[in-house]
Amino acid sequence: MTILICGCGNMGGAMLAGWLTAGLDPARFTVVDPVLAEAPAGVRLLRAVPAERFEIVLLGIKPQSLPEVAPALAPATRGAVVLSILAGAELATLAAAFPEAAGLVRVMPNLAAAIGKSPLGLFAQGLDEAGKAKVDALLAPLGTAEWLAAEDQLDAVTALAGSGPAFVYRFIAALADGGTALGLDPAQADRLARAMVEGAAALAARSTETPAELARRVTSPGGTTAAGLAVIDADGAFAALVAETLKAARDRGAELAAAARG
Repeated sequence: MTILICGCGNMGGAMLAGWLTAGLDPARFTVVDPVLAEAPAGVRLLRAVPAERFEIVLLGIKPQSLPEVAPALAPATRGAVVLSILAGAELATLAAAFPEAAGLVRVMPNLAAAIGKSPLGLFAQGLDEAGKAKVDALLAPLGTAEWLAAEDQLDAVTALAGSGPAFVYRFIAALADGGTALGLDPAQADRLARAMVEGAAALAARSTETPAELARRVTSPGGTTAAGLAVIDADGAFAALVAETLKAARDRGAELAAAARG
């Protein structure tokens, strides 16, 4: 399977790193990027789209660059499955730009693709079940794929799984700051916060229990955890804050899609 990556910035680079770490042959990849200084060893780096056909084309450019890039890229997508990580670029827009593609898949990953731990929201057009299975196999080294029932659900996935890491990082920073305020050395508080979140997330991922049940199991009546949760749970403010955070990100995704449609 030959793979063209058009635009290899943070997210495209993370996906490429995940594939290479999983053992995919670097010779399968061609990267087209006008500013990337160098590609990983064995990966071909070009400044313009070559006059070749590819089985997979990954769009990693800035969404606003699509109208400019599409004419030169369209020949390379003939008969290819196009994977798009472009926020706001809907399938109708992609179909108009690449009418001879064999299939179109919108993909919402996050940077954890580099270590094989990304959730991946997917919605496709033009693929049968066998085609979806091939996409699943290709994306498996990057994390966990979730096929969605409707394209507009990608805005919710973007908010939860795409933007979500930034929200988690802010919470980790707040935990470390809180530990510092209690008298810990700042660097030590940071290490403890990172290690705690890593362990808690790993346990949640492997457990059959819900996060709510895991929290209950950590909490002894009248104990230290109960005292802290009483603050978090007061008046439902924390849950409301998280819901509003995700809604703002979801709504911005919908705005970007509307702007892309013109």
